[in-house]
Amino acid sequence: MTSVVPGVEARAGKFPGPSLIPALNAIQARLGWLPREELEELARETRRPRYEIEGLISFYPHFRTTPPAKVSLHVCHDLSCWLRGGQERIAEVKKRYGADTDVELVEVSCLGRCDVAPAADVNEHPAPVSEVDDLVAAARAGGVGEAGATRRTEPWPNDPYPAGSGVGQRYQSLRALLAGELDPIEIVGTLSASGLRGMGGAGFPTGKKWELVAAAQPGTVKYAICNADESEPGTFKDRQILADQPHLVIEGLLLGMAVVGAEQGWVFIRHEYGPEERVLRAEIDALRAAGVIGPDACGSGRRLELDIFVSPGGYILGEETALLECMEGHRGEPRNKPPFPGNYGLHGRPTLINSVETFADVPVILRRGAQWWGEQGRGDSVGWKFFAVSGHVENPGVYCVPMGTTVRELIDEAGGVLDGAAVGAVQPGGASSNFIGPENLDLALDFGTLAKAGTMLGSGALVVLAEGTDLLAAATNVLRFFRNESCGKCVPCRVGSTKAHALLDGASTLDDEQRAQVLRLEEAMRKTSICGLGQVALGPVVSVLGLER
Repeated sequence: MTSVVPGVEARAGKFPGPSLIPALNAIQARLGWLPREELEELARETRRPRYEIEGLISFYPHFRTTPPAKVSLHVCHDLSCWLRGGQERIAEVKKRYGADTDVELVEVSCLGRCDVAPAADVNEHPAPVSEVDDLVAAARAGGVGEAGATRRTEPWPNDPYPAGSGVGQRYQSLRALLAGELDPIEIVGTLSASGLRGMGGAGFPTGKKWELVAAAQPGTVKYAICNADESEPGTFKDRQILADQPHLVIEGLLLGMAVVGAEQGWVFIRHEYGPEERVLRAEIDALRAAGVIGPDACGSGRRLELDIFVSPGGYILGEETALLECMEGHRGEPRNKPPFPGNYGLHGRPTLINSVETFADVPVILRRGAQWWGEQGRGDSVGWKFFAVSGHVENPGVYCVPMGTTVRELIDEAGGVLDGAAVGAVQPGGASSNFIGPENLDLALDFGTLAKAGTMLGSGALVVLAEGTDLLAAATNVLRFFRNESCGKCVPCRVGSTKAHALLDGASTLDDEQRAQVLRLEEAMRKTSICGLGQVALGPVVSVLGLER
């Protein structure tokens, strides 16, 4: 276990010293919960007040202060699972195990397994609900074991390295950079020429971000972080990239570190991605053993170190400044911006943060060229794009298609609508994107086209709703997620999402006054919330009200 870098000055009003979260994670991994005596010992060892520790524990949903039952059973109730009969399956599971004293049954938000919806986990072993009985029996008998990452058998079309190649054959762009054969300015120029934008939702030009962080505060300590905390319902494409292409993700992160001048980098990963975390750790261990990373990376004399920071839970940590607060050991509440992390990030140092898919794209572009990357897209779009497809489709899963592929084509790629039904609506960019109707199935899946249509590419998660689905109930399901995941820091988000959900929950229709109230709440939240969660929480509901007119 490696904590965040000690010895860096604390920000005003914050406790000094390394983050306590890795230590809390370690205690819970060892014992299954956080006993009082363990917390008292931690407080003594670190000379930190108990109320600071309790403040962390109370904020993060993964931490528990009571012993777990022999069997911890979590079942997802969010949109992709709801669309695949999740409520009925939850009712069945409650009937079987609700009175069982050995089983702790909890409804939870998205587990990132929307491709096997309705999804569950038993003692942190993810699986479809159909396998719950076998896992519960195994847990009673002594343990469920570690789940393996779900990996694709065929190589993805974007990967520039031969299938089956190892550390020695990969990481060629990193080796070239560290050997002086590639110039950092040249890399930034190639990324800018390629048109690569952030694939986590914001879409900021990648080359420009790297250039800004490289130029920030010359001579100071810098950091780099891969944000692998995708937690939005319907979003699981980063999970598949981590499982199948850890070498591309890590090479992109290491290249970013070398370009901006960072010596320490992290992959910040959600705790539900245990199988994928183990894949990453194995890759990092192999790199360290081969001398690719360490105090003398690739024999260059440069230090490049990597570690993994496991999230203690909460969708809000996908927001980059909330992520930084968590890594510093604070409650994960978003910061006001500016300043942005590129200038003032982890411990106040310039910090490069990109998503899993963005970092994975970098080695592809450097190996194959900006022109090649541009030619892979459709029309004015550039490159390959990973999409998670779930909901009412025959074959939910992750698909890698040219950017600019239409909504209709991607649905066809996933086998079409379940049971041959017609499309009723689509969320093209994850839970925070606005719904579009069947008249928009020929929209190109790219940043500009979807924005003009009143929605967004977002997290690269396309959720399909068959004709006849109760769209208002679906949108209310999404709103419940945002209400539950609000960090509570700002009043518009905390109060607005609660008021709106109370108004919509169980409603089949809305009268004119109720519609007007929803619209007023949406405007207030969109204009005054601190971060993107509150700004978009009611957008899906308003888009459904428009479709139903």
